[in-house]
Amino acid sequence: MSSALSVGAPAPDFTLPATGSDIRLGDLKGRKVVLYFYPKDDTSGCTKEAIAFNGLRAEFAAAGAEIIGVSPDGLASHDAFREKYGLEFPLASDAEKAMLKAYGAWGERNTYGKITLGVIRTTVLIDAEGRVARVWPKVKVDGHADEVLAAVKAL
Repeated sequence: MSSALSVGAPAPDFTLPATGSDIRLGDLKGRKVVLYFYPKDDTSGCTKEAIAFNGLRAEFAAAGAEIIGVSPDGLASHDAFREKYGLEFPLASDAEKAMLKAYGAWGERNTYGKITLGVIRTTVLIDAEGRVARVWPKVKVDGHADEVLAAVKAL
């Protein structure tokens, strides 16, 4: 069910409930947007990834970029996750998985040798005009936030 995004194409529009208030892609026009899709709040890899992005938050902001984490978890889970780790960027909830599918971040994954449907750890960089600038499919967490920051700065 994974769909490929084309670099240069308009990013799929979305409105999602998020910590703080709803997030709509159209409201972010004029800013670069880093959407990172992750499987589950407060799990080891997802926590490591969130902490890495949070640690570089000021540098992303200085480069004109917003960071948004997206998972199917609900807002109560997102609020607890943010509070526990001091995350200072919004986490959006896609319980219906429509956005995850539109961005190619939902599909078959191999988890410990078992094929399941779930979130495929993916990051998408959207430019200030709302176009897909870069896609990182099947992300490995170590060093990823630094790589995304370098791409944001180069944009």
